[in-house]
Amino acid sequence: MSNYEANLVVIGAGSAGLVSAYIGAAVKAKVILIEQGKMGGDCLNTGCVPSKSLIASAKLVHQIKHSNRWGIHTASATFDFSDIMARVKSVIETIEPHDSAERYTGLGVEVIQGEATIKSPTKVEVNGRIISTKNIIIATGAKPFVPPIDGLDQVQYLTSDNIWELKELPKKLVVLGGGPIGCELAQCFARFGSEVSIVEMLPQIMIREDEEIAAFMANRFEQENINILTNHKAIKVEVEGDHKILHCNYNESPVQVEFDQILVAVGRAARSEGYGLEQVEIPISKRRTIETDEYLQAGYPSIFACGDIVGPYQFTHVAAHQAWYAAVNALFRPFKKFKVDYSVIPWATYTDPEVARVGLNELDAKEKNIPYEVTRYDLGGLDRALADGHAEGVVKVLTVPGKDKILGATILGSHAGELIAEFVLAMKHGLGMNKILGTIHSYPTWMEANKYAAGNWKKAHAPEWALNLLEKFHRWRR
Repeated sequence: MSNYEANLVVIGAGSAGLVSAYIGAAVKAKVILIEQGKMGGDCLNTGCVPSKSLIASAKLVHQIKHSNRWGIHTASATFDFSDIMARVKSVIETIEPHDSAERYTGLGVEVIQGEATIKSPTKVEVNGRIISTKNIIIATGAKPFVPPIDGLDQVQYLTSDNIWELKELPKKLVVLGGGPIGCELAQCFARFGSEVSIVEMLPQIMIREDEEIAAFMANRFEQENINILTNHKAIKVEVEGDHKILHCNYNESPVQVEFDQILVAVGRAARSEGYGLEQVEIPISKRRTIETDEYLQAGYPSIFACGDIVGPYQFTHVAAHQAWYAAVNALFRPFKKFKVDYSVIPWATYTDPEVARVGLNELDAKEKNIPYEVTRYDLGGLDRALADGHAEGVVKVLTVPGKDKILGATILGSHAGELIAEFVLAMKHGLGMNKILGTIHSYPTWMEANKYAAGNWKKAHAPEWALNLLEKFHRWRR
């Protein structure tokens, strides 16, 4: 075609789609954004925003229950769970305008509510309208994966999509899956007063974390009366009168777990069906994600994809990161294009305490046979942690043997999701432990933990021969 109606059609208005559309509008391209559901996607409506809002309320309830830790003899909190969920909804509504159709229309983006179908590499149909476009970006995200467990469809099971519709606190809640979503929500509901069981078929919760980190969190959960059932494989759900029972296998032995509500949190599946990928023959992987090249092109020069539909990381910040590459590569090809960079990807699990990571942990390094050294700093020695009453956790840094180059960092502790940023910056720009040690950190702050970890690295690598000479020098001067 010699003329197109748009430079860019973006399918999906979640994090990846919104950033793609924003970039296109910022460089004065004609952009059309199509969304069949709610603007803001999963992150705003069913993911990051509601879950972190719920976590904040649950944390406050927990702190009030344990107020004696802060020298307060008696404190109590009464609440109605429906009010907690109303607050979650109000937070979403407060943020909604930032992701709204009105805002993007004001930026110059044409926003269409409807179901898109890709008809060809340069044509998209929506609401009976055929749009010709120079480029297409697919940003349709993911949805909760529901495993084929016999009898599960007999109960109104919960997922991260519909749990926000609850008005009453479940008395007994089973959480299927010990990953980030399952752990965060399990701790929330336990703190509100539910009897919570986490059923995980693998040997530990948080399976991608080092064993010591997962063990710490499992112990913390047990202290908060969460029943941890690892190595338990869910077999079937059975309804017996007023009783709902999850049947599991544990070391070839049957185990029954009774529940009122069951939350399925075993992962998320890419939304790769329903908008014409098969007809256009967009390449799909065995995991049902769209296969792209290093420029995020998906089978055709004019079609790109980004976000959870692509993977390999299902994080809002990675979706936004990919969106920049997809938008720029689409709009400026063939004059300029960039290979997507996954070299420094942080992530966090917002339990209490939090777990945050960037780069390699010991589990990754061992799997990849990468040599490493470990430096640790115990948060029990951090002044600010002691003052705040949260002096538990660790900063754990992997470096190249004999060098200060950072391979990765894991932080377990309060504010870990914030603290990890310094290591992300250091790794991204090639700064080592010496640079972190040489940077002034305000006192007393949580950020000092990173500097003290760098100090521990320096102490472990101090040249003994030089210290011996200095000792002789000072002895001579006395």
